[in-house]
Amino acid sequence: MKLLLIETATSVCSVAIAKEDGILAERRSTAPNAHSSQLAPFIGELLDNPSDLSAVCVSAGPGSYTGLRIGVSTAKGFCYALGIPLLSVPTLESMAAQYYAEHPDYQGLVCPMIDARRMECYTAFFCPDNELRPTQADIIEPGIYDEYLDKNTVTFIGDGASKCFPLLSNHPNARLDETFTISARGLLPVALRKLAAGETEDVAYFEPFYLKDFVAKKSVVRGLR
Repeated sequence: MKLLLIETATSVCSVAIAKEDGILAERRSTAPNAHSSQLAPFIGELLDNPSDLSAVCVSAGPGSYTGLRIGVSTAKGFCYALGIPLLSVPTLESMAAQYYAEHPDYQGLVCPMIDARRMECYTAFFCPDNELRPTQADIIEPGIYDEYLDKNTVTFIGDGASKCFPLLSNHPNARLDETFTISARGLLPVALRKLAAGETEDVAYFEPFYLKDFVAKKSVVRGLR
């Protein structure tokens, strides 16, 4: 069984091919606009025979509107053409799963944070076994997470954590891991669990979890309005 894993919810474009026992190969880029320019080439590099795929799993959001659209539409295309299941994993859940897999001895909490502009972030809280608080958009300010920090060590990860940690760092139980980089490999543990349970998505109607409405910016290109 082979799975195609697609992570495009943030500025990182990551693709992996996996089996039940782990990741076979991965491609990842942090270059600007990598989702549109590199996603298809990465998949082509990793996938010799698309008919070998048993399912496709995509990061479901929240995150970049454009990145999510590109990742989900690509995943849907493969699933429709090959007649295979579509799986989705909430982006913050995959980040936490990846962190715990990379740090098997860590028993504290993990708070993945995705930058949502200004001092707002998409956040959730996880322990090694489950989700403690579901995904929501938070405006970060001092003391906002003291209910978790007063009782546990909390490691903050993601681009939102790097931006907002100065407002959280006064608490002795707060930790920042700037070495963490989101990867498609984080999708695998949850994808396997969902596939075994038959928790697949409707290829025709599945939409990413945007959390906030998309706001179009005024074009800065001369001649466009």
